[in-house]
Amino acid sequence: MKRLAIITTHPIQYNAPWFAMLAKEPDVDLKVFYTWSQRETDFFDATFGSNIEWDIPLLEGYSYKFVPNKAKNPNNKKFNGIQCPTLINEIKEYNPTHILIFGWNFHAHFKAMRYFKGKIPILFRGDSTLLDYENSKIKDLVSRKNKTIKDFVKSTQSYIKYKIRKNVLSLVYSYVDKALYVGTNNKKYFLNHGLKESQLFFAPHAIDNSRFMDYHQRAYEKKALKWRQEIGIKKEDIVVLFAGKFESKKNPEILLDAIFQINQQKNNFIKLIFLGSGPLEADLKEKAKGNSNIIFLPLQNQTKMPIVYRLCDIFCLPSQGPGETWGLAINEALASNRSVIISDKVGCAIDLASEPNKIFISNDIDDLVRKLKELIKQLNKNSISFENFQRRIEKWSFQELIEGVKKALKD
Repeated sequence: MKRLAIITTHPIQYNAPWFAMLAKEPDVDLKVFYTWSQRETDFFDATFGSNIEWDIPLLEGYSYKFVPNKAKNPNNKKFNGIQCPTLINEIKEYNPTHILIFGWNFHAHFKAMRYFKGKIPILFRGDSTLLDYENSKIKDLVSRKNKTIKDFVKSTQSYIKYKIRKNVLSLVYSYVDKALYVGTNNKKYFLNHGLKESQLFFAPHAIDNSRFMDYHQRAYEKKALKWRQEIGIKKEDIVVLFAGKFESKKNPEILLDAIFQINQQKNNFIKLIFLGSGPLEADLKEKAKGNSNIIFLPLQNQTKMPIVYRLCDIFCLPSQGPGETWGLAINEALASNRSVIISDKVGCAIDLASEPNKIFISNDIDDLVRKLKELIKQLNKNSISFENFQRRIEKWSFQELIEGVKKALKD
């Protein structure tokens, strides 16, 4: 029997279901230690600007403990925002055979990594990538070819920062025995920071695929069709959807501008739905004011999301980063049988957005417009096989994730 202690900040809708599934495995006993104890009762999301309480269970089916966080300013944005003086002793009392840590960049988490290294095997799960650097070949950043002095200085600074960060992260990951990588870009990141192939185990970023697939006599599709009619969308309209936080990282403005351009050429038949909230909401609404092709909808809860994705024909995630390490909304859209178009700064692009989906160059509106037009043309010709989407997403499942964890627990 493997006894697994999981250290993570707070309950998350994408993790809780597979924690419960893993807890049912006959050869695994697990306990989750949540280190942001304030999140047990406080559900305020600063970016959304409101309390977020999901309508799916996050604390059922597995053992857990909220460890007191004594940080002066409790948060998950800064290293000192998570400080748990009793964490190590509480883990020792549980007496695990393995420890799985989500994220090293918190005081309590890093302290546990250092303390237990060499005593108990340390597993690590994170989803970082190298996508936010200017060039995949970092040494090319210092090339002066075709650059102004200003560009050269900026590139050199980026290179120096990269080298410092690489050295720091290589030290951090020296405390890790095995890492669970979520996809291709994440695997490259771990290898780049000193971990060996033999230390890496595929445990994909996944969602509850079955919850998004329409098994019930197309019930989701029917509800979405009714909703479309209620908000003024005709059956023949092509609809693009953005769902999430209206923030600079997600770059929703470029999508709005792209739809404006397309509709100037296509007689106003492309509809765009913005669903969510965030700091850019007022600016987006002001820019779209008076345009009937742009529709804003409020944030929806988890049980409604399978219907939300079916409002559209194309789901777009135009993120510019930094830090768009995966993009689980893409998993959800594909499981809902929708085409996707995403920027090359989204971590999952290389794994999930191959043809007939599209990847566009981040912040390149011409490329985004071109890729959107290609997808729209394919949709109009009914040349997209939607069954391919769900077949592709089958690999990115909780079952595959759990198998990866179990393989990492074998030694």
